[in-house]
Amino acid sequence: MDVLLNLFAGFASALTVSNLIFAAVGVFIGTAVGVLPGIGPALTVALLLPVTFKLDPGGSLIMFAGIYYGGMYGGSTTAILLNTPGEAASVVTALEGNKMARAGRGGPALATAAIGSFVAALVATFGLAFLSPIVVQIAVRFGPWDYFGLMLIAFVTVSATFGSSPLRGLTSLAFGLWLGLVGIDQLTGQARLTFGVPQLLDGIEVTTLAVGLFAIGEALHVAGRHLRNPEKPIPVKGSPWMTKEDWRRSFFPWLRGTLIGFPIGGLPAGGAEVPTFLSYNLERRLSKHQDEFGKGAIEGVAGPEAANNASAAGTLVPLLTLGLPTSATAAVMLAGFQQYNIQPGPLLFVQHADLVWALIASLFIANVMLLVLNLPLVGLWVRLLAIPLPWLYGGIMLFAAMGTVAANPSVVELLMLVGFGTLGFLMRKFDYPIAPAIVGLILGPMADSQLRRALQMSQGDPMILLQHPSSAVMIGLATLALVAPLIFKGLSKMQSDED
Repeated sequence: MDVLLNLFAGFASALTVSNLIFAAVGVFIGTAVGVLPGIGPALTVALLLPVTFKLDPGGSLIMFAGIYYGGMYGGSTTAILLNTPGEAASVVTALEGNKMARAGRGGPALATAAIGSFVAALVATFGLAFLSPIVVQIAVRFGPWDYFGLMLIAFVTVSATFGSSPLRGLTSLAFGLWLGLVGIDQLTGQARLTFGVPQLLDGIEVTTLAVGLFAIGEALHVAGRHLRNPEKPIPVKGSPWMTKEDWRRSFFPWLRGTLIGFPIGGLPAGGAEVPTFLSYNLERRLSKHQDEFGKGAIEGVAGPEAANNASAAGTLVPLLTLGLPTSATAAVMLAGFQQYNIQPGPLLFVQHADLVWALIASLFIANVMLLVLNLPLVGLWVRLLAIPLPWLYGGIMLFAAMGTVAANPSVVELLMLVGFGTLGFLMRKFDYPIAPAIVGLILGPMADSQLRRALQMSQGDPMILLQHPSSAVMIGLATLALVAPLIFKGLSKMQSDED
């Protein structure tokens, strides 16, 4: 009952004119960003962080969430019409969606993607609203040792999940943790790793790192690839609407995709890519039209797109209740909270209850806006693909530099932005993941503080981390997540040698 009352209060706040405008701007930008290949929601939110630091916190966070949902929607458009996923999570959609477009059924493919996204996000947002208070009740009982164990899980799983190898993920994480040590120590008041630079006493700004690694790094990476002969989008032919048969074949894949995407999105090793592949494989096994898979099966679009958008809502559960990001976009959104001195976690639902319930309510509104935007405005989104890449990424670099300087007018900040941008380019070039570095900078100081508090309470005895069952289990899971990939890799190598 309390959840419904809080949700109604959230709707009262979210339906104000200013918040509706923020939501509309967010979903419009998010859809446009999702359509453009190579520009994801994480890059866009990172780009807007320095621009929105003086705006209303609630409105800005509503806009960021709208961008997240919109980016998940928009990625399917290029996957279907261009065979180039706008988002990594839309890779699976391209397998069947592009085949449908080539067969003259681009309209139904786009429709089942949009409606499936709507259904999944609607159901998953209800799950977010009702599940979050339960997680909060558990999390408020955590001690410092529990928080350290939880963050250890986040560090290991994010490092192991993102990138081509766990070692590269851990290297990226170590860089972020090192940056998190820069500045004045919260417990002793001593300056650490500032090298005599006064501007570093407050630490490294998360916004500067996020904008540098995501925006500047991506722009340099695209410029360095010299893309030639880009593929032209397939025009939408025939009826844009779904037939009764299309509805019948899409309904249960939408529901199954939602049930797969939401819980996996909330896991520390989740993300949207895993549930989309699981959904596709499940639909391929259950479908009565096996012969159509690989040639344009509508189930192969409906299920993965539902899983994709359900995972976005699932990602917000650990972000809001525990302060743990399970995706690159969630990591940048965490930075958005922190720039307003708001720390996601159990106390968020107490100290900023109005804000968090308005945010959850706005997700329902944004979902309706996205359905209205996506179906009739397909032609507009396709035209965005005609923007020349030099103009697009040149504008991104200019916008990133101006926003960072406006937020922190300092030569040191600008030099760090250039340095992080160059590093972001090198990390992409050599296949090092970006997200662990952001997570390390954000959660590193918190993990350091919680570990030291736990050791103070035990008078320096590290066994306190294993004496409490909850923290011992979490540390065990983190160790397992770190060791398991190495064991499986070794076993597979032994089998290949025997063969």
